[in-house]
Amino acid sequence: MANILAVDDDTAILDMIENILRTDGHMVTKVSDPLAVNMEKLHLFDLILLDIMMSEMNGFALCSKIRKLVDCPILFLTAKTEENSLVNGLSLGADDYLFKPFGVMELRARIAAHLRREHREHTVKMSLGRICFNLSFKQMLIDNQEISLTKTEYEICEFLAQNRGQIFSKEQILEQVFGFDSVSSDSTIITHIKNIRTKLAPYHYMPVKTVWGIGYKWEK
Repeated sequence: MANILAVDDDTAILDMIENILRTDGHMVTKVSDPLAVNMEKLHLFDLILLDIMMSEMNGFALCSKIRKLVDCPILFLTAKTEENSLVNGLSLGADDYLFKPFGVMELRARIAAHLRREHREHTVKMSLGRICFNLSFKQMLIDNQEISLTKTEYEICEFLAQNRGQIFSKEQILEQVFGFDSVSSDSTIITHIKNIRTKLAPYHYMPVKTVWGIGYKWEK
């Protein structure tokens, strides 16, 4: 059972989310006004769902405020027409997004996958070239300097690095890293890879390579 915060100015959506997630034993706190989110109680939640288009404050602005206070998974709820803006949105610290309207099984699968990630434990370090992974603290360092990755960006890097040289499709990365089912969008991976490359670019070191028509691999 997890404590989940859902923020959406559409109360019908909030009621639907609550009804779906209660079947898995989760407790859902519904907030229809983003300005009414109690920042002092964010630490009580295991996962947060944020609508993007809200009248008082959009989900991107709220995500930026929340991510400074907690490390739990944050998922955007978004209309398909907002897909292009998600590149910047995910760089604010969100882990994933679901396109409205989403199905019952998709919502349950995404929530379950992110909660499983939160409970995985690591105990060792891994070094590859100039990059070192501190698996205990989910940190990636280059030349002993930590790269400021979001949780999902880190998980992608760790998975590819642990399977150095192997090529994985976007769908395989979704399944292996997140445990998502086939209804998940592979555009999530494309966006996160872009953000990873942007953060590594100043170091002139790019171990994540694109194999055109197939997917990605960790090369160095």
